[in-house]
Amino acid sequence: MQRRAAILSCAALLSIPAMGMAQSAEKKLRIGLLFGDAPLRHEEQALLEGLREQGLVEGKNLVIERRYAEGRVQLVPGFARELAAMNLDAVISTCTPTTRAAQQAFGTTPSSTPIVMAAVADPVGQRLIASLARPGANITGLSSQAEEIMPKMLGLFASVLARPTTVAVLVDTSSAVHPRMWQALGPVAQKLNLKLVQVEAGRKPSDVQLPAAFEAAVREQAGGIFVLPDEPFFLVNRAGIVALAAKHRLPAFYGLREFVDDGGLMSYGESMRTAYRSVASYIGKVAAGGRPGDMPVAQPTEFELVVNMKTAKMLGLTIPQTVLVSADEVIR
Repeated sequence: MQRRAAILSCAALLSIPAMGMAQSAEKKLRIGLLFGDAPLRHEEQALLEGLREQGLVEGKNLVIERRYAEGRVQLVPGFARELAAMNLDAVISTCTPTTRAAQQAFGTTPSSTPIVMAAVADPVGQRLIASLARPGANITGLSSQAEEIMPKMLGLFASVLARPTTVAVLVDTSSAVHPRMWQALGPVAQKLNLKLVQVEAGRKPSDVQLPAAFEAAVREQAGGIFVLPDEPFFLVNRAGIVALAAKHRLPAFYGLREFVDDGGLMSYGESMRTAYRSVASYIGKVAAGGRPGDMPVAQPTEFELVVNMKTAKMLGLTIPQTVLVSADEVIR
Protein backbone atom coordinates (compact mmCIF):
# COMPACT_ATOMS: atom_id res chain seq x y z
CA MET A 1 0.00 0.00 0.00
CA GLN A 2 2.82 2.36 0.91
CA ARG A 3 4.56 1.59 -2.39
CA ARG A 4 1.30 2.13 -4.36
CA ALA A 5 0.72 5.44 -2.57
CA ALA A 6 4.24 6.52 -3.36
CA ILE A 7 3.75 5.70 -7.05
CA LEU A 8 0.48 7.62 -7.15
CA SER A 9 2.11 10.54 -5.38
CA CYS A 10 4.95 10.63 -7.90
CA ALA A 11 2.49 10.42 -10.77
CA ALA A 12 0.55 13.39 -9.36
CA LEU A 13 3.73 15.41 -8.98
CA LEU A 14 4.84 14.60 -12.51
CA SER A 15 1.46 15.68 -13.92
CA ILE A 16 1.84 19.22 -12.57
CA PRO A 17 4.79 20.31 -14.73
CA ALA A 18 3.32 18.43 -17.66
CA MET A 19 0.15 20.55 -17.48
CA GLY A 20 2.22 23.70 -17.13
CA MET A 21 4.29 22.76 -20.15
CA ALA A 22 1.13 22.18 -22.19
CA GLN A 23 -0.20 25.61 -21.29
CA SER A 24 3.06 27.42 -21.98
CA ALA A 25 3.45 25.57 -25.25
CA GLU A 26 0.17 27.07 -26.58
CA LYS A 27 1.05 28.67 -29.89
CA LYS A 28 1.03 32.44 -29.97
CA LEU A 29 0.10 34.21 -33.15
CA ARG A 30 2.79 36.70 -34.16
CA ILE A 31 1.75 39.60 -36.38
CA GLY A 32 3.30 42.85 -37.52
CA LEU A 33 1.80 46.32 -37.83
CA LEU A 34 3.33 48.45 -40.58
CA PHE A 35 2.01 52.01 -40.25
CA GLY A 36 2.99 54.73 -42.69
CA ASP A 37 1.66 57.35 -40.30
CA ALA A 38 1.83 57.80 -36.54
CA PRO A 39 -0.51 55.52 -34.61
CA LEU A 40 -3.91 57.05 -33.92
CA ARG A 41 -5.15 55.79 -30.57
CA HIS A 42 -8.69 55.13 -31.74
CA GLU A 43 -7.48 53.22 -34.82
CA GLU A 44 -5.20 50.89 -32.91
CA GLN A 45 -7.77 50.49 -30.13
CA ALA A 46 -10.38 49.46 -32.71
CA LEU A 47 -7.94 46.90 -34.12
CA LEU A 48 -7.18 45.44 -30.69
CA GLU A 49 -10.90 45.23 -29.89
CA GLY A 50 -11.52 43.44 -33.18
CA LEU A 51 -8.70 41.00 -32.45
CA ARG A 52 -10.16 40.26 -29.01
CA GLU A 53 -13.45 39.43 -30.70
CA GLN A 54 -11.48 36.87 -32.71
CA GLY A 55 -10.14 35.39 -29.46
CA LEU A 56 -6.71 36.99 -29.94
CA VAL A 57 -5.41 38.93 -26.94
CA GLU A 58 -2.04 40.67 -26.92
CA GLY A 59 0.13 39.33 -24.11
CA LYS A 60 -1.86 36.09 -23.94
CA ASN A 61 -1.97 34.32 -27.30
CA LEU A 62 -0.94 37.22 -29.54
CA VAL A 63 2.37 39.01 -30.09
CA ILE A 64 2.38 42.28 -32.07
CA GLU A 65 5.49 43.82 -33.61
CA ARG A 66 4.83 47.50 -34.33
CA ARG A 67 6.60 49.77 -36.80
CA TYR A 68 5.46 53.38 -37.26
CA ALA A 69 6.99 55.56 -39.98
CA GLU A 70 5.19 58.72 -38.72
CA GLY A 71 4.83 60.07 -42.24
CA ARG A 72 8.45 59.43 -43.22
CA VAL A 73 7.62 57.02 -46.01
CA GLN A 74 11.31 56.53 -46.83
CA LEU A 75 11.57 54.50 -43.60
CA VAL A 76 8.84 52.05 -44.57
CA PRO A 77 10.91 49.64 -46.74
CA GLY A 78 13.45 49.19 -43.94
CA PHE A 79 10.71 48.55 -41.40
CA ALA A 80 9.13 46.03 -43.77
CA ARG A 81 12.42 44.16 -44.09
CA GLU A 82 12.78 44.09 -40.29
CA LEU A 83 9.34 42.52 -39.95
CA ALA A 84 10.04 40.06 -42.77
CA ALA A 85 13.07 38.76 -40.87
CA MET A 86 10.91 37.87 -37.84
CA ASN A 87 9.06 34.89 -39.35
CA LEU A 88 5.65 36.39 -38.56
CA ASP A 89 2.29 34.72 -39.13
CA ALA A 90 0.85 37.84 -40.83
CA VAL A 91 1.44 41.56 -41.28
CA ILE A 92 -1.13 44.38 -41.38
CA SER A 93 -0.40 47.23 -43.80
CA THR A 94 -2.26 50.50 -43.53
CA CYS A 95 -2.02 52.31 -46.87
CA THR A 96 -0.59 52.03 -50.38
CA PRO A 97 3.11 52.70 -49.49
CA THR A 98 3.13 50.21 -46.61
CA THR A 99 1.33 47.51 -48.61
CA ARG A 100 3.75 47.81 -51.52
CA ALA A 101 6.75 47.75 -49.17
CA ALA A 102 5.36 44.68 -47.40
CA GLN A 103 4.81 42.98 -50.74
CA GLN A 104 8.42 43.59 -51.73
CA ALA A 105 9.80 42.45 -48.37
CA PHE A 106 7.61 39.41 -47.70
CA GLY A 107 7.23 38.09 -51.24
CA THR A 108 4.30 37.62 -53.60
CA THR A 109 3.62 33.88 -53.70
CA PRO A 110 0.66 32.07 -52.11
CA SER A 111 3.06 30.59 -49.55
CA SER A 112 4.50 34.00 -48.56
CA THR A 113 3.56 35.62 -45.26
CA PRO A 114 -0.06 36.88 -45.42
CA ILE A 115 -0.43 40.64 -45.86
CA VAL A 116 -3.71 42.19 -44.71
CA MET A 117 -4.52 45.69 -46.02
CA ALA A 118 -6.43 48.09 -43.77
CA ALA A 119 -7.49 50.69 -46.36
CA VAL A 120 -5.84 50.83 -49.77
CA ALA A 121 -7.17 52.75 -52.77
CA ASP A 122 -7.63 50.80 -56.01
CA PRO A 123 -5.55 47.71 -55.12
CA VAL A 124 -6.58 46.04 -58.41
CA GLY A 125 -5.56 49.04 -60.54
CA GLN A 126 -2.28 49.20 -58.66
CA ARG A 127 -1.77 45.48 -59.38
CA LEU A 128 -1.43 44.65 -55.72
CA ILE A 129 -4.13 41.99 -56.12
CA ALA A 130 -5.62 40.14 -59.09
CA SER A 131 -9.25 40.94 -58.27
CA LEU A 132 -11.45 41.83 -55.33
CA ALA A 133 -13.19 38.44 -55.39
CA ARG A 134 -10.03 36.37 -55.76
CA PRO A 135 -7.03 38.50 -54.77
CA GLY A 136 -4.59 35.63 -55.32
CA ALA A 137 -1.07 35.30 -53.87
CA ASN A 138 -0.73 36.48 -50.25
CA ILE A 139 -2.58 39.83 -50.03
CA THR A 140 -6.14 40.44 -48.86
CA GLY A 141 -7.98 42.89 -46.60
CA LEU A 142 -9.90 46.08 -47.32
CA SER A 143 -10.03 48.45 -50.27
CA SER A 144 -10.82 52.08 -49.38
CA GLN A 145 -12.70 53.00 -52.59
CA ALA A 146 -11.20 56.47 -52.20
CA GLU A 147 -10.70 56.86 -55.94
CA GLU A 148 -14.37 55.98 -56.57
CA ILE A 149 -15.85 58.56 -54.22
CA MET A 150 -13.84 61.50 -55.63
CA PRO A 151 -16.87 62.85 -57.54
CA LYS A 152 -19.04 62.72 -54.43
CA MET A 153 -16.37 64.45 -52.35
CA LEU A 154 -15.89 67.25 -54.86
CA GLY A 155 -19.65 67.71 -55.22
CA LEU A 156 -20.06 68.14 -51.48
CA PHE A 157 -17.23 70.66 -51.41
CA ALA A 158 -18.70 72.59 -54.33
CA SER A 159 -21.98 72.96 -52.45
CA VAL A 160 -20.35 75.31 -49.93
CA LEU A 161 -18.18 77.30 -52.39
CA ALA A 162 -19.07 80.36 -54.42
CA ARG A 163 -18.81 79.40 -58.09
CA PRO A 164 -17.09 79.69 -60.44
CA THR A 165 -13.93 79.32 -58.38
CA THR A 166 -10.52 77.67 -58.38
CA VAL A 167 -9.86 74.68 -56.13
CA ALA A 168 -6.26 73.80 -55.31
CA VAL A 169 -5.81 70.02 -55.04
CA LEU A 170 -3.10 69.01 -52.57
CA VAL A 171 -1.27 66.03 -54.09
CA ASP A 172 1.83 63.95 -53.60
CA THR A 173 3.10 63.35 -57.12
CA SER A 174 5.21 60.41 -55.93
CA SER A 175 2.01 58.66 -54.79
CA ALA A 176 0.88 55.71 -56.89
CA VAL A 177 -2.80 56.61 -56.54
CA HIS A 178 -2.93 60.42 -56.49
CA PRO A 179 -2.53 60.71 -60.29
CA ARG A 180 -5.59 58.42 -60.66
CA MET A 181 -7.58 60.52 -58.21
CA TRP A 182 -6.59 63.72 -59.99
CA GLN A 183 -7.81 62.31 -63.30
CA ALA A 184 -11.12 61.26 -61.72
CA LEU A 185 -11.74 64.84 -60.53
CA GLY A 186 -11.31 66.54 -63.93
CA PRO A 187 -14.63 65.73 -65.66
CA VAL A 188 -16.58 66.36 -62.44
CA ALA A 189 -14.96 69.76 -61.90
CA GLN A 190 -16.11 70.97 -65.32
CA LYS A 191 -19.72 70.08 -64.55
CA LEU A 192 -19.48 71.84 -61.18
CA ASN A 193 -17.98 74.99 -62.71
CA LEU A 194 -14.72 74.55 -60.84
CA LYS A 195 -11.17 75.05 -62.07
CA LEU A 196 -8.67 72.64 -60.55
CA VAL A 197 -4.96 73.28 -60.03
CA GLN A 198 -2.43 70.92 -58.53
CA VAL A 199 -0.33 72.03 -55.57
CA GLU A 200 2.36 69.56 -54.62
CA ALA A 201 3.59 68.48 -51.21
CA GLY A 202 4.69 65.24 -49.60
CA ARG A 203 7.45 63.01 -48.34
CA LYS A 204 9.76 65.87 -47.48
CA PRO A 205 9.95 68.06 -44.37
CA SER A 206 6.49 69.50 -43.77
CA ASP A 207 7.88 72.81 -42.53
CA VAL A 208 9.04 73.45 -46.11
CA GLN A 209 6.58 71.58 -48.32
CA LEU A 210 3.22 72.44 -46.84
CA PRO A 211 3.60 76.24 -46.49
CA ALA A 212 4.95 76.37 -50.05
CA ALA A 213 1.94 74.40 -51.29
CA PHE A 214 -0.50 76.80 -49.66
CA GLU A 215 1.41 79.80 -50.98
CA ALA A 216 1.08 78.29 -54.46
CA ALA A 217 -2.66 77.94 -53.90
CA VAL A 218 -2.89 81.61 -52.91
CA ARG A 219 -0.96 82.63 -56.04
CA GLU A 220 -3.51 80.67 -58.08
CA GLN A 221 -6.24 82.64 -56.31
CA ALA A 222 -7.79 79.42 -55.07
CA GLY A 223 -11.09 79.56 -53.27
CA GLY A 224 -10.55 76.24 -51.52
CA ILE A 225 -8.18 73.33 -50.83
CA PHE A 226 -9.02 69.71 -51.65
CA VAL A 227 -6.71 67.25 -49.86
CA LEU A 228 -6.34 63.85 -51.53
CA PRO A 229 -6.49 60.78 -49.25
CA ASP A 230 -4.33 57.64 -48.95
CA GLU A 231 -1.21 59.61 -48.10
CA PRO A 232 0.39 59.07 -44.64
CA PHE A 233 2.42 62.29 -44.92
CA PHE A 234 -0.80 64.32 -45.08
CA LEU A 235 -2.42 62.42 -42.21
CA VAL A 236 0.57 62.84 -39.90
CA ASN A 237 0.72 66.56 -40.73
CA ARG A 238 -3.04 67.13 -40.56
CA ALA A 239 -2.74 69.69 -37.75
CA GLY A 240 -0.33 71.74 -39.87
CA ILE A 241 -2.55 71.48 -42.94
CA VAL A 242 -5.60 72.58 -40.96
CA ALA A 243 -3.63 75.49 -39.45
CA LEU A 244 -2.39 76.66 -42.86
CA ALA A 245 -5.93 76.53 -44.26
CA ALA A 246 -7.10 78.69 -41.35
CA LYS A 247 -4.17 81.09 -41.74
CA HIS A 248 -5.01 81.69 -45.41
CA ARG A 249 -8.77 81.59 -44.72
CA LEU A 250 -9.24 78.79 -47.25
CA PRO A 251 -12.08 76.26 -46.93
CA ALA A 252 -10.63 72.77 -47.10
CA PHE A 253 -12.11 69.35 -47.78
CA TYR A 254 -10.62 66.04 -46.63
CA GLY A 255 -11.10 62.29 -47.06
CA LEU A 256 -10.86 61.45 -43.35
CA ARG A 257 -12.76 62.83 -40.39
CA GLU A 258 -9.56 63.06 -38.34
CA PHE A 259 -8.79 66.34 -40.17
CA VAL A 260 -12.19 67.78 -39.20
CA ASP A 261 -11.75 66.65 -35.60
CA ASP A 262 -8.60 68.78 -35.62
CA GLY A 263 -10.43 71.84 -36.96
CA GLY A 264 -10.81 71.18 -40.70
CA LEU A 265 -14.03 72.23 -42.45
CA MET A 266 -15.49 69.08 -44.04
CA SER A 267 -14.69 65.45 -44.77
CA TYR A 268 -16.28 62.53 -46.54
CA GLY A 269 -14.87 59.03 -46.48
CA GLU A 270 -14.83 55.69 -44.76
CA SER A 271 -14.43 55.34 -41.01
CA MET A 272 -10.90 54.27 -40.14
CA ARG A 273 -12.16 52.91 -36.83
CA THR A 274 -14.44 50.54 -38.74
CA ALA A 275 -11.70 49.61 -41.21
CA TYR A 276 -9.19 48.68 -38.52
CA ARG A 277 -11.75 46.71 -36.57
CA SER A 278 -12.71 44.83 -39.74
CA VAL A 279 -9.09 43.91 -40.47
CA ALA A 280 -9.13 41.71 -37.37
CA SER A 281 -11.56 39.26 -39.00
CA TYR A 282 -8.96 38.55 -41.70
CA ILE A 283 -6.31 37.90 -39.05
CA GLY A 284 -8.74 35.49 -37.40
CA LYS A 285 -9.17 33.63 -40.70
CA VAL A 286 -5.41 33.49 -41.22
CA ALA A 287 -4.98 32.11 -37.69
CA ALA A 288 -7.51 29.40 -38.57
CA GLY A 289 -5.42 28.40 -41.59
CA GLY A 290 -7.18 30.40 -44.29
CA ARG A 291 -5.37 31.34 -47.51
CA PRO A 292 -5.26 35.12 -48.17
CA GLY A 293 -5.55 34.62 -51.92
CA ASP A 294 -8.95 32.96 -51.45
CA MET A 295 -10.36 35.65 -49.14
CA PRO A 296 -12.33 38.34 -51.04
CA VAL A 297 -11.14 41.90 -50.47
CA ALA A 298 -13.90 43.87 -48.75
CA GLN A 299 -15.03 47.37 -49.69
CA PRO A 300 -16.56 49.88 -47.29
CA THR A 301 -20.33 50.07 -47.46
CA GLU A 302 -20.71 53.18 -45.32
CA PHE A 303 -19.08 56.59 -45.62
CA GLU A 304 -19.30 59.40 -43.11
CA LEU A 305 -19.80 63.08 -43.78
CA VAL A 306 -18.49 65.32 -41.00
CA VAL A 307 -18.88 69.12 -40.89
CA ASN A 308 -17.18 71.53 -38.48
CA MET A 309 -19.56 74.46 -37.97
CA LYS A 310 -17.06 76.35 -35.84
CA THR A 311 -14.68 76.45 -38.78
CA ALA A 312 -17.48 77.36 -41.18
CA LYS A 313 -18.42 80.30 -38.97
CA MET A 314 -14.80 81.45 -38.77
CA LEU A 315 -14.60 81.40 -42.58
CA GLY A 316 -17.96 83.12 -42.99
CA LEU A 317 -19.41 80.16 -44.89
CA THR A 318 -23.01 79.07 -44.98
CA ILE A 319 -23.40 75.30 -45.02
CA PRO A 320 -26.53 74.31 -46.98
CA GLN A 321 -29.26 72.67 -44.93
CA THR A 322 -29.22 69.69 -47.29
CA VAL A 323 -25.59 69.03 -46.33
CA LEU A 324 -26.23 69.43 -42.60
CA VAL A 325 -29.21 67.07 -42.71
CA SER A 326 -27.19 64.37 -44.47
CA ALA A 327 -24.12 64.80 -42.24
CA ASP A 328 -23.24 61.93 -39.91
CA GLU A 329 -21.82 64.42 -37.44
CA VAL A 330 -21.87 68.19 -37.12
CA ILE A 331 -19.22 69.63 -34.82
CA ARG A 332 -20.51 72.82 -33.20
